Amino acid sequence: MKRAIIIGSMLLLSLTVHAQKNIKKTRATIEVKGICEMCKDRIESTAYRTKGVKFALWSIETHQLSLIFDGRKIDTLGIQQQMARAGHDTHPIKADKEAYQSLHDCCKYRDIQVIEDHKIP
Repeated sequence: MKRAIIIGSMLLLSLTVHAQKNIKKTRATIEVKGICEMCKDRIESTAYRTKGVKFALWSIETHQLSLIFDGRKIDTLGIQQQMARAGHDTHPIKADKEAYQSLHDCCKYRDIQVIEDHKIP
């Protein structure tokens, strides 16, 4: 019985290691427009909900979204489309009016007054 458990465990471990080798890790950085912590949470959550994304970190200061993703499942264009659906512009994809308007008022990064309100004195 012990022998069967050990053999089964080794087989499972080898399959897990083999599966990890099949991931095509792609690193990319894309610009995503946003302005505040709520934007950061939304952008990173949207990225993580995108099939194939393994890591996402967005910087409020630089507007850069650093990514690690499985290039067999998604590409940067697909991730940019997801960001636009969530209301955030990327280059070259701009969020449509409805998606942008669905953002919280403090997240309206296209509004000059909102930008001024977020500046540190």
